[in-house]
Amino acid sequence: MNVQFKKGVLELCVLSLTAKKDMYGYELVEEISKNFEISEGTIYPLLRRLTKEGLFSTYLMESTEGPPRKYYKLTPKGLDLKNELVMEWKEFAKGVEKMTEEE
Repeated sequence: MNVQFKKGVLELCVLSLTAKKDMYGYELVEEISKNFEISEGTIYPLLRRLTKEGLFSTYLMESTEGPPRKYYKLTPKGLDLKNELVMEWKEFAKGVEKMTEEE
């Protein structure tokens, strides 16, 4: 898949997944990778930026498989942005669909 396509929608994917439940970084990579290929190196800088912008809060939780995991929890500000981006995406996708339909 085109790298620019992925970069453009990755933030929306991360916000949407964490709106359903708190998640840790690698869990997000695994979930997103079910739909398109991404690397861990793409997610962590995005998570740091979104946390710095106040869209996530974080907490540590013990893991049975190694060190504690940092979980990302969507803040009310993050949920508002997610809802806004979903509406924008739906309008955008509808427009692209119209233009790419075969007659």
